[in-house]
Amino acid sequence: MLELLRETLDLIHAHAKAEFPDECCGVILSDGIQEFVRKCKNIQNERHAEDPETYPRDARTAYLIDPNDLIKVHKEAETENRQIKAFYHSHPNHDAYFSEKDKADAMAWDEPMYPEAAYIVISIYAQEIRVTRAYAWSEAAADFVEVPIKER
Repeated sequence: MLELLRETLDLIHAHAKAEFPDECCGVILSDGIQEFVRKCKNIQNERHAEDPETYPRDARTAYLIDPNDLIKVHKEAETENRQIKAFYHSHPNHDAYFSEKDKADAMAWDEPMYPEAAYIVISIYAQEIRVTRAYAWSEAAADFVEVPIKER
């Protein structure tokens, strides 16, 4: 189960609405009490424009977190003693599912890069959030499985 503050859900939903029709992306940090939403820049459009063969999809159907943003998140986690609780991104005009690409991006050498973190996917159509789902690594399944989101 993934427990999130209502304010955290509101912030990531607002981010999805602000970036629509492109995918938003970001990270949720936690110190065990508070949660900190860190919006990240989706550089998929830039990569697609530079190299459409390597990056065939644009930001309407894919995301790529700006590496500089990810470095900032890691520095904050280390200096402020915060854990990476979850990564999030939106699926504009699509259901909230953890795609094979999402799985591949979350793995390195057949292991999850962040085994303790959840991955949140937000389904948004126009300005309507349809559903928000979370996925987490399961040792038993050796795969990512859907986990319920509970507001706290």
